[in-house]
Order: sequence, then C-alpha cells, then structure tokens
Amino acid sequence: MNANFANKPISEQDYLRGELLADTKHELIDGQVYAMAGASENHNLLSINAVSEFRSQLRGMPCRSYMADMKVKVGRDFYYPDVMVVCQQDNESQYYKNAPVIIVEVLSKSTRRFDQTNKRLRYQQIPSLEEYVLIEQDKGEVVVFSRQNYWQSAYYYLGDDITFISLGVTVRVEDIYYQVDNEDVLEFLQRKSA
Repeated sequence: MNANFANKPISEQDYLRGELLADTKHELIDGQVYAMAGASENHNLLSINAVSEFRSQLRGMPCRSYMADMKVKVGRDFYYPDVMVVCQQDNESQYYKNAPVIIVEVLSKSTRRFDQTNKRLRYQQIPSLEEYVLIEQDKGEVVVFSRQNYWQSAYYYLGDDITFISLGVTVRVEDIYYQVDNEDVLEFLQRKSA
C-alpha cells in the first residue's frame, strides 16, 4: 500500500470520482489515498474459491457475494475487501456497500499486519458485520472472527469445515485452498491420496 504523496486530506466525493477514472484501485483511510498493489496467483485463487463457495451456497437467497472490485464504506473510509457478502441491499451506491455480513481478506506479507490489526478493528465497527475472515496464502490456515456477545476467534486448517453462522453455510477448508500451491496444501493432498 503506497501513501498519498500529496498528504492533503481528500474528500469522499473526490475519492469516489477519482476511483471511477483511476487505472489502479485505491483505498481511502483517514482522508489519505493509498494505492493497492497487485495480488499473487495464490491470492487470486483463494479469493475466487471463497467467493465461489459463498455464491453457490447462497443461490436463491437475497445475499450477494462480491470480490475485489466492490468497496466497503466504514465511517468515512473506503476499503476493497478481497471478498464480502451483503444480505441487506442498500440503494446508496453501485460502487460501495455499507452493510456486509462477512468480509474476507487474504493475507500477504505486505498486508498481514494491517489486515490483522487496523483493518480488523475498523471492520468490526460495521454494525452488520458478523464474521471477519483471514485466509493465509502461504500456509493452510483460516481465522474467523465472529461477533457473539463479543468478538471471538477460531482457527481452521485443511481437513476442517467452517460453518459461517451468519449465513448458515458450511465450507470445507480444502475447498478454499483448491488449486492453491503451498507446502501445507501439497502435504495435505499427499496424505489424502495415500
């Protein structure tokens, strides 16, 4: 994530207008614009697999699954989650959503700390958000933060099933990691075929 070199705060309206014309995506955080870096093959596969699982299991329900190009508005900030599911449709904008039920971020070395701390704390302020999911791309691990009476976390690994209570959907961790090339996945597939 690269900082806005001008360091002048930008308004929401200017940011949204600029995103319509920009060649690359940017996030707006505390009035500053940050360019987003490209993603690896594993990152893309994990995002596609997650959104595909949600989309297929939510068919016939009012929930919609979005990937990468749909922004979420958190207060005055705008982020591009890797995946999000929205069940309460708002008519405010075609370009961002206000009320996701689930947000998924695929961790990379450059975004891990921000996604696990600052972004998690900001996302957890969204009243509609019930689950925040972090997927490791370099190993087979998924962390799900769920809103109960308070936010709690659970860890899932290859061979486990994850039940997303907010949607009534169960996803196998190995389906999230389908075609992903990392050491944990290769080892899991070897054990499974033996």
